[in-house]
Amino acid sequence: MATCLLVHPGAELFGADRMLLESAIAVRESGMSCLVALPEGGPLVDALEAQGIPTVIVPMLVLRKALLRPRNWLKLLGGWMAGLVSSWKLITRTAPACIYVSTVTLPQWPLVARLRRIPCITHVHEAEGSARRWANLALYIPHLASTSVLVNSHFSLRTIAKSLPMLAERARVVANGVAGPPIAPTLPRRELGGFLRVLYLGRLSPRKGPDLIVEAAKILRGRVELEMVFAGSTFSGYESYESELRSALKEGGYSDEEVLVGFRPEIWPLLEHCDVLVVPSRLDEPFGNTAVEGVLAQRPVIVSDTTGLREAAAGYPSAHLVRRNDPEALAEALQDLVDQWATVRGLVETSARMAQERHDPVAYRRRISDAVAQQLVSLLNTES
Repeated sequence: MATCLLVHPGAELFGADRMLLESAIAVRESGMSCLVALPEGGPLVDALEAQGIPTVIVPMLVLRKALLRPRNWLKLLGGWMAGLVSSWKLITRTAPACIYVSTVTLPQWPLVARLRRIPCITHVHEAEGSARRWANLALYIPHLASTSVLVNSHFSLRTIAKSLPMLAERARVVANGVAGPPIAPTLPRRELGGFLRVLYLGRLSPRKGPDLIVEAAKILRGRVELEMVFAGSTFSGYESYESELRSALKEGGYSDEEVLVGFRPEIWPLLEHCDVLVVPSRLDEPFGNTAVEGVLAQRPVIVSDTTGLREAAAGYPSAHLVRRNDPEALAEALQDLVDQWATVRGLVETSARMAQERHDPVAYRRRISDAVAQQLVSLLNTES
């Protein structure tokens, strides 16, 4: 049985991690054997193994922007060498017929795949239109070695086209498959009872903007009382931001321990309990799986009016866009939600049905299976 090696840069269960899980399931359902290589352990390992999909932990270079700064070039060189050796050894040991690279931050795998004459698919899950062109080029150029390129949104495709048109010309958009809750969700509360339950799901980082919700809560004091829950964790190196967030919550009269509940792999109970999901990103997002999950849970969502989030929330009557990095605009959107609660509550079922059709996981898996099959056909044609 032919093996597909899937490579991913982390082991949590945020948006791109969940897409890797869906892709691995798609490969297995296509009749191939699959193996997932990760740089570390974490909740994703448990989720994969629960599906009967084996994993292996190996050193690999994950090209974060910080590594491109001159003071980190020695670290970059060391990571490059360690990643090159480990990728070569793993390919030798497993002899995959195809390699699936789930992000552009893994630059070595397409290059090694090309040297080993193995078909390679790059699946782009990140794009930042506001980034400097040289930074995007550093991310994208290695993936010219891939034999196929998939992207998760039209915004991601446009961002690639601005930096590296020849890569964009070979890419095609595959809409993310986003699974809904395992149990049919209930409608939001009929009556708010004087307070609004606000949920944030995601990284605790400045670019993701959960502090903007805290600022909005201060603005709304005396008009709308917010009960906030932030479910997420920080990247290594962002501990100071979490400390600042805790201080801001305490200054606002909130218990930081009650608001900051940490990373939760099971998001549906949190969505079931909330009244509204807020996605307040300050910077570009390639897409917004979290926003779609809120819609599928039959909850109103308020998202920053940025690129990929705009694309993710487009067309849903229960979704509302606000100016990025603007706590006043966020506070106004939350006030409007309270004022129009009965109307918005009546729109969530329609939105959920639209999201089910647009982001059907079965359709996503079929597209991934087809992409892998096309690579194997190309390989057979080349060998013959």
